[in-house]
Amino acid sequence: MSRPEDTLSADVHYNDSEARKYTTSSRIQNIQASMTHRALELLNLSSPSFILDVGCGSGLSGEILSSIPPEEGGPHVWVGMDVSASMLDVALQRDVDGDLLLADIGQGVPFRAGTFDAAISISAIQWLCNAESSEVSPQGRLSRFFNGLYASLKRGGRAVCQFYPKNDDQKKMITSAAVKAGFGAGLLEDDPETKNLKVYLVLTVGGGNLDGNGGDITGVVKGMEDVDVLDSRRSSSRSGKGEMKKGSKAWIVKKKEQMERKGKVVKATSKYTGRKRRVVF
Repeated sequence: MSRPEDTLSADVHYNDSEARKYTTSSRIQNIQASMTHRALELLNLSSPSFILDVGCGSGLSGEILSSIPPEEGGPHVWVGMDVSASMLDVALQRDVDGDLLLADIGQGVPFRAGTFDAAISISAIQWLCNAESSEVSPQGRLSRFFNGLYASLKRGGRAVCQFYPKNDDQKKMITSAAVKAGFGAGLLEDDPETKNLKVYLVLTVGGGNLDGNGGDITGVVKGMEDVDVLDSRRSSSRSGKGEMKKGSKAWIVKKKEQMERKGKVVKATSKYTGRKRRVVF
């Protein structure tokens, strides 16, 4: 059976008919509720928070965020963003509590730095792994999304993204993009080795690997089964090579990558990059 993201973009697939069908399905409502509660469990929020709902759709997850009782750390205030105008129209008809934004997460997360305490995403980010044209790459869309998400979260903030990877390569591509953006990342699998497999990417902004948990800077996935913790800062801090020398080829390449992630045009790297010029008299 083909996956919808393999054939159409999300804004085209979720037209008026599909948006209504998705929202009124009791099966989908139950699955969405279960995964949202799981995401909140992994976020481990102790007080009402300002949350970004990435790929909010018709507001099924947002309703749960608004309904969390005070004894469980809620209720939370949330903003939802989605690329489907039809989904957001259904959310408006349902009079959800959150503010809504029509936007493509593959183009970034358009909020001020440090706006949100946390973020959740349910069954959305796998759509970034498919490009509609040869001019748009999945890697570029993932990079823009995770860099924007990282910037929009407060230092110490958390994000949990539930997604359905097509294969291990896609799972690695998504996780690598998050780590490259600066997140500490942990992968958690519910119901592994079954057709009901659900993958959760647990992300944390800042903090470093200071607690000896082998990169588990979230403090949430520690001790859980089927967890693979990734933290690029851990390996780089123990490489023994020290800081890169300013003006070296490695330093220049790193700066170019940072500028490319910001959407700036840079010259291609060549064998002459970082090479010192001879002194000519």
